[in-house]
Amino acid sequence: MQLESTRFGSIEIRDDAALDFPDGLIGMPGRHWALLAQDDGPFYWLHSLEHPDLALPVTSPWTFFLDYEVKISDEDTRKLGIENPEHAAVLCVVRASDELAEFTANLVGPIVIHSEQHVGGQFINEIGGYNVRQPLFSEVELPDVRPATSAVPIAAVVA
Repeated sequence: MQLESTRFGSIEIRDDAALDFPDGLIGMPGRHWALLAQDDGPFYWLHSLEHPDLALPVTSPWTFFLDYEVKISDEDTRKLGIENPEHAAVLCVVRASDELAEFTANLVGPIVIHSEQHVGGQFINEIGGYNVRQPLFSEVELPDVRPATSAVPIAAVVA
């Protein structure tokens, strides 16, 4: 599938890597997305396949918050068909800024994806005490950040 991204230009998206969000993402249009890698860093882009101008920076929360815990409702788990926790890939939306100290992650509304069925949703974390704009570098220094690995297939690598 070909995606004409306003951010990355023309991208060939692997058909087997498209993600379906039946209920969409909170505040975002569309339900079909793809995970893009830009380099070996800790961030990915969750790019809409329906809106070429829409791409969200995301990351694995455990790259920055080692003790982060996620719990979604049994109903939401069933919606995704997750029977084994190993099949749940978790990403958090990142709010970028000109200053690294101002980067934040949404730890209240993680994105959970069934890593084998490629279906996902954004849910409210039932474990409290987290912020929608948690400072990303509050627990780890930039030199200590390691490249992220994804349980969700990377649809394409972009420049």
